[in-house]
Amino acid sequence: MVWDKTRLEQLRAEFADANGGEIFDEKFRKVAEKIISKSGTRLAPYAGVPTFLSAPYMQVAAEDPDFGNLQVAITGIPMDLGVTNRPGSRFGPRALRAIERIGPYNHVLATAPVFDLRVADIGDISFQSRYRLELSHDDIEKRIGQIVDAGVAPLSVGGDHSISHPILKAIGRQQPVGLIHIDAHCDTSGAFDQTKFHHGGPFRNAVLDGVLDPTRTIQIGIRGSAEYLWEFSYASGMTVIHAEDISRMGIAAVVAKAKSIVGDGPTYLSFDVDSLDPSFAPGTGTPEVGGLTTREVLELIRGLKGVNLVGGDVVEVAPQYDATTNTAHAAAQVLFEILSLMVFSPSIGKR
Repeated sequence: MVWDKTRLEQLRAEFADANGGEIFDEKFRKVAEKIISKSGTRLAPYAGVPTFLSAPYMQVAAEDPDFGNLQVAITGIPMDLGVTNRPGSRFGPRALRAIERIGPYNHVLATAPVFDLRVADIGDISFQSRYRLELSHDDIEKRIGQIVDAGVAPLSVGGDHSISHPILKAIGRQQPVGLIHIDAHCDTSGAFDQTKFHHGGPFRNAVLDGVLDPTRTIQIGIRGSAEYLWEFSYASGMTVIHAEDISRMGIAAVVAKAKSIVGDGPTYLSFDVDSLDPSFAPGTGTPEVGGLTTREVLELIRGLKGVNLVGGDVVEVAPQYDATTNTAHAAAQVLFEILSLMVFSPSIGKR
């Protein structure tokens, strides 16, 4: 293409007086028609009442709930009674809602998920007690069970990682599911301080409850000094990919391995923000150096397009340990990526 005055005049004729809603490329125009109003504007990212990913808010009763025609329900789970180190992830849902600009278009997966799915932020789970962990787990299982029974896929924002156990109990009660677990820790340890219900053991509990298939489970990004606690992962048949393995294998090979492990069956995706290196995400309960970069995480998750997702979660954002808000920003972006994957899930996108 030669740049000259004729080409300049062509561009001026086409674009000089166009507003933000006038998109001439057919592919991009189809996206813009969903997002931009006829007057050429879109919702200001800093205006209005904040919701997860700027999704519509839908109030759903705690008893006898009506989820309408939703395909995906995003719910906050502000509970961190299961932490072994720094508390504070009860503030994670509020922090992710407050991030002002995530999406709406995913250029890699070519989707605007909030517009391509019937999705809503249905608020936070209501807890009977802010002090009793086991009772909180009962509340989580009940709410996620309501969502699943309505034929809707749950996408949850924690909260500490112990929330994944009651979520899996609700999702896998009819059939054990597979798991793609991105984390610094395997979270398959035993009981501590007279309880097994803590954020270091949800996936051991889920396997022993018969709701998680360990042979269809892959744990990615594992590192740190707690390796001696994770014997259950190996004994049960889980696949563990340590952080140092990722550099050797490459992201593409890790993605291929994950897809081969979970196959075509129903699969849950759990993302702990401490899978990221603390230089990217210091606001978490148990930071571990030597973790993934944000770019690696995005490439990894986007590579999972087509996996049969039936739910997912983003956990362990403790925003008070990060004055920059980078941790919440990264976690909100991952939430967006998981929702984007759900567009292409056989169990969700075709409902």
